[in-house]
Amino acid sequence: MNDTQRDERLRPRPRLPAWTSTLTWKATVFITLMCCGLAALLGCLVHGAMTRQTVGAAREKALTRLERTIEAYETGGRMPRGEGIDPAGLPPELRALAVGGRRGTAVGRYRSRPVMWAAGPAAHGSVIAVSVDFRASERTIAELDRAILGSSALAIGGTLLIGALVVTRITRRLHLTAQVARRISAGDLDARIDDRTGSKDEVAAVSRALDTMASSLQGKLEAEQRFTADVAHELRTPLTGLNAAAELLPPGRPAELVRDRVRAMRSLTEDLLEISRLETRGERLELDSYDLADLAARAIRASGTHTALEVREVREVRDVREAREVRGPYGSLRVETDRRRLERILGNLVANAHSHGAAPVTLTVEGRTLTVTDSGPGYPEYVLTTGPQRFRTEGTSKGHGLGLTIAAGQARVLGATLTFRNREAGGAEASVTLPGPAGPGATALPHRRDELPAPGSSVPPAR
Repeated sequence: MNDTQRDERLRPRPRLPAWTSTLTWKATVFITLMCCGLAALLGCLVHGAMTRQTVGAAREKALTRLERTIEAYETGGRMPRGEGIDPAGLPPELRALAVGGRRGTAVGRYRSRPVMWAAGPAAHGSVIAVSVDFRASERTIAELDRAILGSSALAIGGTLLIGALVVTRITRRLHLTAQVARRISAGDLDARIDDRTGSKDEVAAVSRALDTMASSLQGKLEAEQRFTADVAHELRTPLTGLNAAAELLPPGRPAELVRDRVRAMRSLTEDLLEISRLETRGERLELDSYDLADLAARAIRASGTHTALEVREVREVRDVREAREVRGPYGSLRVETDRRRLERILGNLVANAHSHGAAPVTLTVEGRTLTVTDSGPGYPEYVLTTGPQRFRTEGTSKGHGLGLTIAAGQARVLGATLTFRNREAGGAEASVTLPGPAGPGATALPHRRDELPAPGSSVPPAR
């Protein structure tokens, strides 16, 4: 392959705009082509039929006149002007036909006006011919063509208008179906199409099927949520008694093992209860002004781990009259947030980094973004593509996959963005970006409905 061929293969091919792939555009093009094709076919048929009829009438008139002229010529009578032997302006092909002993007609011009010629053989190789005015016939054909074009344009325009209305109505219903499907996939199980058009077409069938599926899915998820909450709630009482009984055991290795397992079960139960509360979408924010660096330091101290804290000052200009945000003693941003939920997110991310990653673990505060990094093997592929999923772990991990799931749920309640990625230098990185300051007149962050996946769903949790 030479350089020219290689350049041609690498050269980007022109692509049509995205709107040309819509159903409305395709239907419009199809209707336009069909209307134009039908109009052209009917126009050609009508034009041909009317032209043959008009030309035929002029031809009959010219031949009749030719008969009278031949009779006058044979009887020695006087012939009208423009008629007779070898008149000027006779078309050469018609002259040749008459010289050959046959009669014929042809459209030509005489004195700058259209005429219908009729010619026949005469004595001594000459030709006798007559002409009939063809202007009226030409006007009739031209008016017919204009009428065909006008009626075709009106028919195409009317068909396009009606077709566009019908197709737009269908596509609007399809767009509504797609929007409701996206809302359901985002966690809004109350979303319904509720098609009240009374139609019984395929779009209505799809709408009813989607509503039925959403209702069935909502019922199953709510049943699973109630089951999870009931199980976790019912476990708290026996676990409290079991914990009290474990404290009465005599010191020794068996007692330590029992207490450790009881603590693990209590922690798992509390996590399940928290996930259940998040799934009910009844969580409310308790907002106040905090310094992000202070919150990050509190989360590290509460985790009891060796985690480095790094604060990077970032200038944020919101208004030409305001040079910088209000900052705390560390130089970090002061934000309005729910301290308990943000500390829960950071604590879970730090604990996950120590449990499944490798030292050093660093918590970085930069503007409204808090990032937890480690030097471990990184996140599994499913976490990067579909997010964390409860009770799903990779390899020999002993976790339950609840830490990152709770962090993701609390981030949604805060309206924050939680992202996971693997660094090129090695290690995992989780970033929490808090929402920006409220606009004029706003007093609190909007409440976000939690969108955690239901137990057993295929939507992903921790390493």
